[in-house]
Amino acid sequence: MQDFTYYTPTKVIFGEDVENQCGSLIKEFQGTNVLIHFGSDRIKKSGLMDRITKSLEENNIKYTELGGVKSNPRIALVKEGIKIAKAQNIDFILAVGGGSVIDSAKAIALGAKFDGDINDFYSGKKTPDPHAPSISKGVVLTNAAAGSEMGQGSVITNEGGMKRSLGGQFNLLKFALENPKLTTTLPAYQSASGAFDAAMHSIERYFTPGQLASFTKAIDVAVIKDIFKEIKLILKDPNDLDARGNLMWGSTVSHNTITNVGNSTRGDWACHNLEHELGGMFDCAHGAGIAAIFTSWARYVSPKHTAHFANFGYDVLDIKPTGDEKKDSLKMIEKMEEMIRDITMPTSIVELIGRTLTDDEIEILADRATDGGKSTQGNFSVLNKQDVINIYRGANH
Repeated sequence: MQDFTYYTPTKVIFGEDVENQCGSLIKEFQGTNVLIHFGSDRIKKSGLMDRITKSLEENNIKYTELGGVKSNPRIALVKEGIKIAKAQNIDFILAVGGGSVIDSAKAIALGAKFDGDINDFYSGKKTPDPHAPSISKGVVLTNAAAGSEMGQGSVITNEGGMKRSLGGQFNLLKFALENPKLTTTLPAYQSASGAFDAAMHSIERYFTPGQLASFTKAIDVAVIKDIFKEIKLILKDPNDLDARGNLMWGSTVSHNTITNVGNSTRGDWACHNLEHELGGMFDCAHGAGIAAIFTSWARYVSPKHTAHFANFGYDVLDIKPTGDEKKDSLKMIEKMEEMIRDITMPTSIVELIGRTLTDDEIEILADRATDGGKSTQGNFSVLNKQDVINIYRGANH
């Protein structure tokens, strides 16, 4: 096991009606003037916004609303939020939603304390200090997926349609309020997409070059298996609160870095990053996009890593060893493809966007993913631009 520092300052409060505590919690963290950041008016129609604003009013906390966050959150709305935060001296941002809303809130919180263009950070022109000043923030979670509620990262789509990530302790939330009942109104596709994204946060870490700490690996495997179990139950019964609760906590744990502590490296992440380009170009759901390219990635890189893929099959998918690691690694990929279909996710780009990519589109995606061929993707299996092209082509059916 490698040396590590594990830092998780986010207070998680899980249970029925925990959203009613948001006002007292914001007060605890010295918030007096709040920007409520959210996606659609669904939270108003459901009565959730009324419960939140009542809690704020009871604690004498002022608030301003900013809705409109979409899947693959846009830099334009972030800049609007920054302008509001600066003009109104906002001192706390309350995200109400899932990963997209949280990521947008993180970007606003950082940008409100920065004199320049927030897009400079997401484009890589500038790099903020890991402890850069940022407005305090928390979330009322309504989707079990991204794990951004306890993570240090955020992903924003810029004006050119490119999704880019930014990480640092400035992105850490003060609290996350998790009421699984709030996820019961999600469409089945969105629940399944979120669950696959959550599982992939641990799968990416399983495919780590170098040493996997045995205890961390055991947590990793347990998280992946349970997420797949719970989403199947939810697809059968959307009102299964036990399954909803397990999935919600599982998605949080999957991306709060505990599934990586003590490992030699941070995991692979090629599938996530290749999907970022698909999401930027086609605005597809993140988890669904990863599902569409996962087996193409696996088939492309597994011949050089048959033992690792076979072990994933033994550990996660309960495949019985045959003594032939190559055969077992191929069986693992087949079983994952079955799993993806079982939870109603796409197994190809055609299933994802309704058509095949053109050669020009593949070239653009690969260019964006590798900075015009100057950089690579993946850590477990390092991919150059041609490798990335081949993986997109493999999924293009």
